Amino acid sequence: MCGRYFVDDGMERELKNAFQSVDISKFQAKAGDVCPTDLAFILTGTKEICLTQVRWGFRKKDQKDLLINARVETVKEKPMFNESMRYNRCVIPASGFYEWNKIGEKASFRPLHRKILFMAGIWQKVEDENQFTILTTVPNASVAPVHDRMPLVFDKNEVPQWLMDWKQAEELLTKRPALLERRQEFEQLSLFE
Repeated sequence: MCGRYFVDDGMERELKNAFQSVDISKFQAKAGDVCPTDLAFILTGTKEICLTQVRWGFRKKDQKDLLINARVETVKEKPMFNESMRYNRCVIPASGFYEWNKIGEKASFRPLHRKILFMAGIWQKVEDENQFTILTTVPNASVAPVHDRMPLVFDKNEVPQWLMDWKQAEELLTKRPALLERRQEFEQLSLFE
């Protein structure tokens, strides 16, 4: 599960360096945490990559529950997600994300060798508002000690594949995310004899 992520200063410059077609002139995100129901920036596109602002969380008109994550294992089959998966894929750029273990200790996760974390997502239009949700998968070795789910994370070169090519997007659903840097507020030290 991914219930909060964060953006550092300089994200817009990093996005422009990564994707020349991205217009960052409207990028006014402040550094800090992004929470469900917040407006956040996502990458979309069918011919070139674009940056747009969308609200985090799927909510249908007649529902009160907010769906902030969707499982990669079922996203193609679930009626609420299957059309978005087919036609409205997105990537959520972030500096990192948080997870909490079973006793409430928070850990942050960042990419090891770059400044942007590219998380897979899907979006939908509901009435006059666009909404997105983050796709989650089985955790890699970095996240597994903390939580049993994590965002599906892409390398930069996989972003256009996810956004613009259905067959490659289907294959990316089974991708095992690369290792991440983990920082935890409190980690218990274990000594073995």
